[in-house]
Amino acid sequence: MFLSVFDMFKIGIGPSSSHTMGPMVAAARFLAHLRGLSFNVTGLRASLHGSLAFTGVGHATDRAVILGLAGFTPDGYDAERAEATLAQIHRTSEIEAEGLGRLRFQPKSDLIFDYGPPLPGHANGLRLMATDAQGDVIAQEVYYSIGGGFVVTEAELGAAPAKSAAVVPYPFESAAQMLEMARSSGKSIAQMKRANELAFIGPNTLDQGVRRIWQVMNDCIERGLSAEGTLPGGLHVRRRAKGIREALERERGLNLTAPHVINDWISTYAMAVNEENAAGGQVVTAPTNGAAGVVPATIRYWLDHVPGASEVRVGEFLLTAAAIGGLVKHNASISGAECGCQAEVGSASAMAAAGLAAVLGGTPEQVENAAEIALEHHLGMTCDPVKGLVQVPCIERNGLGAIKAVSAASLALRGDGSHFMPLDNCIEAMRQTGADMSEKYKETALGGLAVNIPNC
Repeated sequence: MFLSVFDMFKIGIGPSSSHTMGPMVAAARFLAHLRGLSFNVTGLRASLHGSLAFTGVGHATDRAVILGLAGFTPDGYDAERAEATLAQIHRTSEIEAEGLGRLRFQPKSDLIFDYGPPLPGHANGLRLMATDAQGDVIAQEVYYSIGGGFVVTEAELGAAPAKSAAVVPYPFESAAQMLEMARSSGKSIAQMKRANELAFIGPNTLDQGVRRIWQVMNDCIERGLSAEGTLPGGLHVRRRAKGIREALERERGLNLTAPHVINDWISTYAMAVNEENAAGGQVVTAPTNGAAGVVPATIRYWLDHVPGASEVRVGEFLLTAAAIGGLVKHNASISGAECGCQAEVGSASAMAAAGLAAVLGGTPEQVENAAEIALEHHLGMTCDPVKGLVQVPCIERNGLGAIKAVSAASLALRGDGSHFMPLDNCIEAMRQTGADMSEKYKETALGGLAVNIPNC
C-alpha cells in the first residue's frame, strides 16, 4: 500500500472533496475517455446517486459536474472564468468541450438527482453518459467519489493500487508494521515516509511540493482570518474567524486572559479554513475538504504559540500526518458518506496529533499513541450537515478536532508510547462503527442535526 503525501493533501476547491472535487475530477476523466472513442458524440448527460444526490446542491455537486464536463479541474480552478462558463452553458444549453466541440447539455434535464437507492459500489456514485444525434446513449461510465478527492471507476473499485508497496523501502500497511520498521531501521515515521516518496519523485520535487501544500494551507488561514460577511447556501451563517481573531489580539498583554483561551486561537485558525471552504475557496484536502481546517490549525498553533517551532520542520509534520492518514484510508475510510464524520474530522485529528507529536520530539511509539487517542475520541461521530452544506456543524467541528489533536499529542508525550488500545484496532473500530451506522447519519442530511433545526 502506498499513498503519497500528495494523495492525502490535494490542492482544490470547496466546499467538499468528495462532493465537489471528486465529481469535477470524474467529469474531466470522462471527457478524456470520450476523446479516445471513434463515436460521434453530440450530447452529454449525468445522474447523481446516493449522498451525491441528497446533498449535492448544498455541496455544489451539480456545478462541479457541469464545470468538469467543460474542462475545469480543482487544481487549476479559476472562479471568475467558471461563473462565466456556467452562465454561458445555462444560456445556450451547450458545453464546449476541448477536442469534442459543442455538445448538447441542458442543465435542468440532462443532470438528474436520483434519490433512489445508491449505486452498489459506494454511497457517492455518478453516472456520466454521452449521446448521439438521436439522443441515444452511446457511451457511459460509472464513477465513485470515495473521499478526499479520490475517484475510481466501477471497474477500478477494489482493484489493486497502481503503485505497489513492493517498490517502496518501507511498505507498511498497518501501524504495527510501521512501528516495527521504525524500530528495525532506527528511522522516524517522517523519514520512512520520505524514503517511500523518493521511490517515485526526486527530493527537490518532494520538498517543493510539501512547501506548496503548507503555503496554500497558510494562505487559506490568512484569507479566512481577514474575510467578513455571510456564507452562501441559505443558512445565513456569519463568518466569525476574523472577529474572534481581532478580539483575541485586543486581549493580548492585558494579563486578563485565562490559559484556556489558547483553545480559541486553535479554533479560530481551523474555522478560518472551513469558512473559506464553505465559500468555495481554495483549500487543501487534509484528508478531506470537510476536515480541511484541523491539520493547518494545529500547525499554525505550533508555529505561533509553541517556543522553538520552525517552518523548517513543517515537512516533517506533513509527512508524519500523511503516513497516518494513509493507514486510515487503506484500512477503513476517510469518507463521511461511508463512515460518518469520524472518518473525516476523526482522521484529520489523528493525522494532526501525530504530526504535532513528531515535531515536538515524540518517538514513533508516542506518535502512534497520539494518533490513536485523537481518533478514539471521535468514534461514532455522525456526518449530519444542515441543509447539506459544509457549515453547521462542520466549521466548529474542525476547531474542536484541532483542540483534540493538541491534547492527544500532549497526553502521548507524557507517556513512553505504551498504551492499551493500538491504533490499528482503533481504525478497525472506526470502520466497523461506520458500517453499522444508519445511512441517515452519513452525509445525507436526513438525520441528526440536519433535521433538528429551528423552523424560523
